Amino acid sequence: MLTRFETYEQTASRFDWRIPEQYNIGVDACDKWADGSGRVALVCESPDGRIARHTFDELKRWSDGFAHALRRDGVQKGDRVGIFLSQSVETAIAHLAVYKCGAIAVPLFALFGPDALQYRLADSGAIALVTDQAGLQKILPLRDTLPDLHVVYRVDTQTSGAARLQQRASNARGDAMANETTAVATAMVAAAADARPFWAALSSSCQPFDVPFTSADDPAVIIYTSGTTGKPKGALHAHRVLLGHLPGVEMSQDFFPEGAKLMWTPADWAWIGGLFDVLLPSLHHGVAVLVRRFEKFDPRAAFDLMQRHEVTHAFLPPTALKMMRTVEHPQRWRFTLRAVASGGESLGAELIEWGERALGVTINEFYGQTECNVVLSSCATLFAPRAGSIGKPAPGHRVAIIDDAGRPVPAGTPGDIAVRVPDPVMFLGYWRNDAATRGKYRGEWLITGDTGVADDEGFIRFVGRDDDVITSASYRIGPAPIEDCLLRHPAVRMAAVVGTPDPERTEAVTAFIVLNAGYAPDETLRADLQQHVKTRLAAHEYPRIIHFVDDLPLTATGKVIRRELREYAARAACALPPDNVVL
Repeated sequence: MLTRFETYEQTASRFDWRIPEQYNIGVDACDKWADGSGRVALVCESPDGRIARHTFDELKRWSDGFAHALRRDGVQKGDRVGIFLSQSVETAIAHLAVYKCGAIAVPLFALFGPDALQYRLADSGAIALVTDQAGLQKILPLRDTLPDLHVVYRVDTQTSGAARLQQRASNARGDAMANETTAVATAMVAAAADARPFWAALSSSCQPFDVPFTSADDPAVIIYTSGTTGKPKGALHAHRVLLGHLPGVEMSQDFFPEGAKLMWTPADWAWIGGLFDVLLPSLHHGVAVLVRRFEKFDPRAAFDLMQRHEVTHAFLPPTALKMMRTVEHPQRWRFTLRAVASGGESLGAELIEWGERALGVTINEFYGQTECNVVLSSCATLFAPRAGSIGKPAPGHRVAIIDDAGRPVPAGTPGDIAVRVPDPVMFLGYWRNDAATRGKYRGEWLITGDTGVADDEGFIRFVGRDDDVITSASYRIGPAPIEDCLLRHPAVRMAAVVGTPDPERTEAVTAFIVLNAGYAPDETLRADLQQHVKTRLAAHEYPRIIHFVDDLPLTATGKVIRRELREYAARAACALPPDNVVL
């Protein structure tokens, strides 16, 4: 835990890692608080408004029971277990049980389609899977393509998915197509019947689970990258990754858990942000987590939720904040927020200023990635945010801007954002991909793939992904400052900037704009937006090309998929309809 000092320099210089040789996430995040006191771990709100509170004592009993079930079904140390669920008590139980077994959790985003699921389950070689009825219906047609998957646990929520399929099969009549449908549905029913009921499995043993020796360096979880630049890669993390997250989480949440009563995020727990920035650090500190699944993020519902439950701490991804910013008069809600953190995309000064007015706190922006998370952060308690900056290195992490030879560059010089090896939050490597793992390092530095600039006081400014930086007329231009500038225009709801081929300039700055209601996408507005950037940034940074679109292509974690924007721009330049690009 970070010790509070008056200055950032004191806080960072006096920090020391304490990583024990024996360490297990499941024990640390659950069992140590299960002392019979009834301390609340999860506050679960269902879509119909029902609220259930679950204690650490219950989590221990249930996770021990499920660990026994996993062991009975052949799951051993090092085996992979998929967890295909959204935010729920079952998700927390499954994670804790997998860690206690010494197995490796493979979180899977609840909205994944069949291709994304099949790739991750096959690549990881998962032998077991925990899912619900909706997930089961996605998984069943894939079973023949997943020879390693031996056991599926079914979380029953409403009417059985298997029963619905059986009804569909029994009603099938008529021609060969109907007969084929019947055969397929019947096969799916048979497969569904083979899925073990989750709660029955964990209830079959009331004995405490004897957690085997677990080293802090033993593998614990594979989290797949979002695949913004190519196929997703499985980042394999050790148990120590939770301890490695703590300084950055505590800094970004203004010395969490000070004053913490309830933590919430709309981010899915299948991503490193939801899992290791919110759920597990909160449980580590004995702080309750609010559980509320949204099929689609609703900014007004988010405001209502934070007010109703008196949320004190929140992680709100940039996309969520941008949607919340469109709600008029947010001051009508009364919050008890002490800290809000955000990361994943650059926020920009406009969103920070909005947060102070609407939420009553300074949003702390942090930086990290799946392979090495929350290594830079702002902290309003220690220093005022600096426009365009993503903060300073979190205590315990050595972060620098380096050149192609792996040498730190002078302040003000662009270079690669890099993290010094070793680091407890750093991944063990990419799952079954040694070549990609080697390519992630340059000497003693892990290369993030992002370009940044440090100033004389140690603040680091994010310029952009190395492959997102725009080269135009010999200038290297980052998209983030332009996007921030565009968001300051009253017509703009969302903005993304990429470089597109230009015969004279190498690349042209190209903006994709989602407009606020009431604004027409015409040439007058296009010229006004260009002038807006020219006068506020620089003449060479204004977007020479502007596309008005209904939506931006986003990953499941809310990051802009710039590759699709470039494809769209290429099609537009060739006067071809962008029929394969969803915008």
